[in-house]
Amino acid sequence: MQITASLVKELRERTGAGMMDCKKALNEAEGNVEVAIEEMRKSGAANAAKKAGRIAAEGIISIKKSEKSAIILEINCETDFVAKDENFINFSEKVIEAIDTQCPSDIEALMRLSFSDQKIEEANQQIIAKIGEKITVRRFEKITTEGQIGHYLHGNRIGVIVEVEGGDEALAKDLAMHIAASKPVCVSEDEVSQDILKKEKEIFSAQAEESGKSSEIIEKMVAGRINKFLKEITLLGQPYVKDSDQTVGELLNSVNASVISFLRYEVGEGIEKKLNNFAEEVMSQAKGA
Repeated sequence: MQITASLVKELRERTGAGMMDCKKALNEAEGNVEVAIEEMRKSGAANAAKKAGRIAAEGIISIKKSEKSAIILEINCETDFVAKDENFINFSEKVIEAIDTQCPSDIEALMRLSFSDQKIEEANQQIIAKIGEKITVRRFEKITTEGQIGHYLHGNRIGVIVEVEGGDEALAKDLAMHIAASKPVCVSEDEVSQDILKKEKEIFSAQAEESGKSSEIIEKMVAGRINKFLKEITLLGQPYVKDSDQTVGELLNSVNASVISFLRYEVGEGIEKKLNNFAEEVMSQAKGA
């Protein structure tokens, strides 16, 4: 029987196993997906099958920096215990090295790359089988500059790389630490989207109208709140963490420097974590027994 791309895709989706493992299993099962799954489970190749639907919101942030570039990477797992596992950490180090040396364009391209004569996708499935948790290479980005690059890791949970024009290495590192602590959304007010401003203005207007004040006063109240909001979410408008008497923008002006861009990753941000009710979980297991 011909092993079609659709059969391989189905088996990958149902098992979470690598493409080559799926092709091999389908060939041995003569195209029977159910038989292939059963045999893969016996061999351990499909240990990811039961894990594919789990939430992986823990993990680590890794950074690799050279003189004029830096890479930031997030790999997720299910528990903080596994995030400290030596196998998990080694896998992360190999992945970021592959990004650095082979320059993939996105996650899909990254997973097709190889290290130690093995595709990253296959290594990912092997570590899932070995550790017993869902593990996902979630995202990565790279900054290249002719200026300074600052970086900071807060443990392995928050990572920042920042591109600075002017200043020195110490300033770039301090800015990275500030970004880690203060969570700016963007560098300056010019980068805040009009959609965000419109939404915030609607919220502030609705809140201000409840005061019963005149339209002129309400307009001033809304303008003041928008101005405060912009300072809170923009790097240049935030009070500098090492000297709250000046903003980051004022600090940069004083040393004739500027921030071109930054990337801030925090483990699991944007991933909806599933909170299980223990009593319900026990009841569910009891009913299924």
